[in-house]
Amino acid sequence: MDFQHESPPLKIKSSSPLRRAIWRGSSIIAPPLVTLLLLIWIASAVEQYVLFPLETAGRTALVWSTADIKAAPPSAAELNNKDDESQGFTYEGVSYVRAPLGGKFLPEHVVGWVDAHLDLLPQNMQNPLSATDYYQAYVRLRYMSRWLTVPLLLLILLSVLYFVGRFLAAGVGRFFVTGFERILNQLPVVRNVYSSVKQVTDFVLTEREIEFTRVVAIEYPRVGIWSLGFVTSDSLPQLKAALNEEIATVFIPTSPMPMTGFTVNIRKRETVELELTIDQAIQFIVSCGVVCPMPPSTKIRTSKPPLLSGSDSPPSQS
Repeated sequence: MDFQHESPPLKIKSSSPLRRAIWRGSSIIAPPLVTLLLLIWIASAVEQYVLFPLETAGRTALVWSTADIKAAPPSAAELNNKDDESQGFTYEGVSYVRAPLGGKFLPEHVVGWVDAHLDLLPQNMQNPLSATDYYQAYVRLRYMSRWLTVPLLLLILLSVLYFVGRFLAAGVGRFFVTGFERILNQLPVVRNVYSSVKQVTDFVLTEREIEFTRVVAIEYPRVGIWSLGFVTSDSLPQLKAALNEEIATVFIPTSPMPMTGFTVNIRKRETVELELTIDQAIQFIVSCGVVCPMPPSTKIRTSKPPLLSGSDSPPSQS
C-alpha cells in the first residue's frame, strides 16, 4: 500500500515591527555616522602624523634659539643667598630660579607664567620639571596656540606640496623621482607595499587623463555573465582596421576597489549601453551590487539586432 505524505507548507516568519524599525533606523544613521567617523579618523591621523611633528619641530627650534637657560650663576650675578646658589640669583635685572630637575636656571617669569596656565597645556606637558620642559611649555602657551599654529602649519604644508609639485613637473624633478622609485623597486618587501600604495594614491590624487564616456554592460568573463564597464575610447585603429568593425575599449573595474580592473576591446554591437551615470555605476561596483540605482527613467539600449524580425513574428491565431 502506497502512502503519500504531504509536507506541510513552510511558514515564513515575518520580522517584528521592532526589528524592522531598528534596521530602518540603522540604514539611515549608518551612512552619515560612518562618514563622520572616517573624517574624524582622517583628521586625527593628519594631526598625529603631520601637524604634531611639525609643531614639535617648530617649538623645539624656537626653544633652542630663544631659551635663556644658564647652567650656573654668572660671575656678575647677585645671588639671592650667598651661601646657597640654588636659591636663585639676579642677573642684568632678570631674576633666575633653579628648575626642579637638572640643576639649571631659567627666568622666574617663565616659571610663573607656565605654573599659572598649566590647565591650558596638553596632558603630556602639564608636569614640567627641567628648564627645557618649562621653555617648551612657555613657547607653546605664548607663541604657539592652536588657533595660530594649525592654520600656519596647513599653509606651510600646502606651500611645500605646491613647490614639490612644481619641482617634479620639471625635468630634473622627474629624474630624481625616477631614480628614487628605481631604488625602492629593488627592495624585496618595500617594493610591494610601495607599488600598492602608489596605485591607490595615483588613482585618488592624480589628475587622470582617462575620461569615462558612458556605462555599458558586456558579457565578461564568459557568455551569460554580465559585467559593468566604462567606455574609455574607440579602441586601437589597427584593431578596427583588421576586424573591419567598430570596436570600443572598455575598462571593467573590480569590486570593491574600482581603481583596479581589466581593459578589454570589444565589438560595439556586443555592448549594452546603460543610462546610468558614472557615479551610480561606481556605487554599484563598490557596494558589490548592494546599491542598485534604478531611476524611473532608466532604459536599456542595445545595438544587437532584435531576436525576432518582422518576417519571423509568430502567426496570429484566429
